[in-house]
Amino acid sequence: MASDPRRPDPKRDLPPLNDRIRVPELRLIDDEGNQVGIVRTKDALAQAKERGLDLFLVQPDAVPPVAKIMDYGRYKFEQDKKAKEAKKRQHQADVKEIKMRYKIEDHDYQVKLRNAKKFLNNGDKIKVVTMLRGREMQHSNMAVELMNRFAEELVDLSIVDRPPKIEGRNVIMILSPGSQKR
Repeated sequence: MASDPRRPDPKRDLPPLNDRIRVPELRLIDDEGNQVGIVRTKDALAQAKERGLDLFLVQPDAVPPVAKIMDYGRYKFEQDKKAKEAKKRQHQADVKEIKMRYKIEDHDYQVKLRNAKKFLNNGDKIKVVTMLRGREMQHSNMAVELMNRFAEELVDLSIVDRPPKIEGRNVIMILSPGSQKR
């Protein structure tokens, strides 16, 4: 039965370990990190089994290939653990949206400002939207002034990515976290 060319070979993804190493000779590094030298693969496998460890091909492209005697299960576990830690330390910058009206009261404005500071300190971008309805479109300049005041109060924490711009019935501005954080 011929193998299906559309399906990947499951053995292809397996690591070059123990009996899967198909070279006659290799450069061997023992479990303590010492170079043993160029050894036949059979002898290297025998040494690894004698110690109860695995023979892992570290550099298959080298001439001769480099193999190391190690506990592969423990090595794989530590690699996965490092990858998990690195992923945990990464922060995906979200875009938080703050909506307001140009006739906003002072206390409400302060609440929006406090939330914006919190978002910027967490490393998130902010999309500030001032909504205009009906006749309020005639006072779009007041909405732009409000946005400029908002950006001015956050100047120590943020950089203006996109200045206030009228888009339809909204005035939109985008701020991103600045280099200086409190």
